[in-house]
Amino acid sequence: MPKSAIPGVGRLNRTHKLSAAGVAVAGAAALVFAAVPGADADQGAHRTAAQDVRPVAFATVGSVAEAQQATIAKQADASAEKGKAEAAAKAKTAADKERTQQTAASRSALRNTVSATATAVQPAATAVQPAATAYTNNLDGWIKEALDIMGRHGIPGSYDGIHRNIMRESTGNPQAVNGWDVNAQNGTPSKGLLQVIQPTFQAYHVDGTSWDIFDPVANITAACKYAAAVYGSMDNVNSAY
Repeated sequence: MPKSAIPGVGRLNRTHKLSAAGVAVAGAAALVFAAVPGADADQGAHRTAAQDVRPVAFATVGSVAEAQQATIAKQADASAEKGKAEAAAKAKTAADKERTQQTAASRSALRNTVSATATAVQPAATAVQPAATAYTNNLDGWIKEALDIMGRHGIPGSYDGIHRNIMRESTGNPQAVNGWDVNAQNGTPSKGLLQVIQPTFQAYHVDGTSWDIFDPVANITAACKYAAAVYGSMDNVNSAY
């Protein structure tokens, strides 16, 4: 078709032609950008990253707050546990102190009870002990004391039998010494209330009495022990023995 057949073509000048070309180029460029793969994706990625920055920032702030709250909670729990431990320790200390005081009081009460019991028992024990017999320092007292000792050792004899032989042998003189009989002639004179020679006194000495042959009680008990061995009892002796 000839150029004149298109209406208005003949009237386009150079300026009009350049403007049309520019529009065409711009359109083509737009089409190119629209057709380039990934162009919109890049822009979307940029938008997504931009949009994601804010949530991340907000999430970080929230995490810090939560961490702070968790730390505060832990500190509160630790403080509470510490308080419980301190309270338990104080309670245990108080209980131990009270228990110690109760134990000391119990021991003190027990000691007082034992002491009171011992004090109460003491008079009874003392009462069981026989009262000491007071003997007169004469022939009657000597014979009675000798009889008590003889009774504890199982030595026979009576007050009358002892008294009778004493009166015959020494007339009641504990210091009497026979210097003329056969014993004196043999160098062992008879001595004391019942006129006992030294070897006989030592052989028949009674435990718990004096070793002095002139001691009245020791002399009587040794002589009665000898008479019991030889004659059965001092009661059976009626002459020199």
